[in-house]
Amino acid sequence: MTADTILVVGHGSREKSGNDEILDFAEQWRQRQPGWRIEVCFIEFSEITMSEGLRRAATGAQRVLVVPLILNAAGHVKMDIPQAIDGARLKFARVQFLYAPHLAACDPILAIVKRRLKGAMQALDMPDPTTTGVVMLGRGSSDRQANGEMAKMARWLMEETDHELVDLAFTGITWPRLEKAVQRQSLLGMTQVVVLPYYLFNGTLVERITRQVENLKAQYPAIRFTSTAYFGFEREIFELLEARVNDLKRGAPEFRMPCDGCKYREFGVEHGLGGHHHDDALAHDHNHDHEHPHPHPHPHAQAIVQIHAHEDGHQHDHAHPHDHRHEHAQP
Repeated sequence: MTADTILVVGHGSREKSGNDEILDFAEQWRQRQPGWRIEVCFIEFSEITMSEGLRRAATGAQRVLVVPLILNAAGHVKMDIPQAIDGARLKFARVQFLYAPHLAACDPILAIVKRRLKGAMQALDMPDPTTTGVVMLGRGSSDRQANGEMAKMARWLMEETDHELVDLAFTGITWPRLEKAVQRQSLLGMTQVVVLPYYLFNGTLVERITRQVENLKAQYPAIRFTSTAYFGFEREIFELLEARVNDLKRGAPEFRMPCDGCKYREFGVEHGLGGHHHDDALAHDHNHDHEHPHPHPHPHAQAIVQIHAHEDGHQHDHAHPHDHRHEHAQP
């Protein structure tokens, strides 16, 4: 019997190399922490679903520490993973399940972004930062909190560098898109543009960014472009996850999303409107890029809001005061 099993939850991608990178990440983490038992699962686009990953992690363990390898909290972090954990608690009543926070906007992530930007400036022969625009490019979500985390990182980057123009753009669901941000920077006189993909690992969207940048080079021949790499294997990512695990081990309070305990979220769970675990994703065609929200009816202040949208979409910000706590049943 193992005391603890750590379950790393990745998003998953139809691009096999992206899932392989998460498996490689887990192997590197095992080498950093040889005394830890580390398992991996994916929210979608993989045979290793969350229910399968939770089953593997719970087998022979007294406690499972669920650690999302995800940058921003939206539908997957707020709904899919907690619901999968609730299901596992029913199946494995003798095992304790604890949920760690996602990576979030923080100084370690900012350090990676700054290092990427410095490398890009060197690739551009260190041009004047006041005429070098920066576009931080994220996945995009229908959840304003998730998009706000991206905006926070863009502002922090501007605060700590000499760049006068740091824009935010998204690959899907919300706006602006990369092309619009570059158009703005061109009109404001930027002569160089650095595109900073805010992604952990490879995937179809990351490959799309590469093609978009090449198209922009042809569209704006007077502007020099460079794009940086995603940053999943950086030291800070490992250290953040290790801090999450150690917090859980020392008895820090279990992570709770802002909507935990909200009666409207519970309504969604009870009526099947919330998360989807994609455990049957291989049994049916799930062929879309998650760039469009899937609205579900959800009564909230006599309005219809989305309880969950694909590609980390979960718009669930409440204007009414109530206690956002959700006491999961513990074995």
